[in-house]
Amino acid sequence: MIRGLILLAVGLLLGGCAGVAPLSPSFGSLLGGHPPPDVHEQTSVSLSQANFVLVKTNAVGVSKGFSLLGIITIYPATLSRAVERMYASAEMRYGKPQTVADLLVEHSSSYWILFGIPKVEVHADVVEFRPAATSSARKKPK
Repeated sequence: MIRGLILLAVGLLLGGCAGVAPLSPSFGSLLGGHPPPDVHEQTSVSLSQANFVLVKTNAVGVSKGFSLLGIITIYPATLSRAVERMYASAEMRYGKPQTVADLLVEHSSSYWILFGIPKVEVHADVVEFRPAATSSARKKPK
């Protein structure tokens, strides 16, 4: 804890609050904050057949937070909130054979003099699967 305070004081003396921003990930763990969980869940969807329709491209969900001095998180930017907003913007409904494809997650932060604004953005395409045609339906009656 003492080491963190010394680094904070040196950062403030050398560059003001802007000098603290690049050091903020190391201070976050010193102040009791936990790093965000790194979860890799993957479901593979094969889009190589002609059994789907592209419903929406580039559905976007954004979650913004707020932190004092770029160090002390007051309101976190969360991935779950960004994904919920992406689903809402994509107008996905329960019971429909829809899924997301080409999912992209971006983490960024803007640092100002007294505060920082972390941001999580989620971008994806939405596809809807069509029922597979059976072989008896393809054949024409004689």
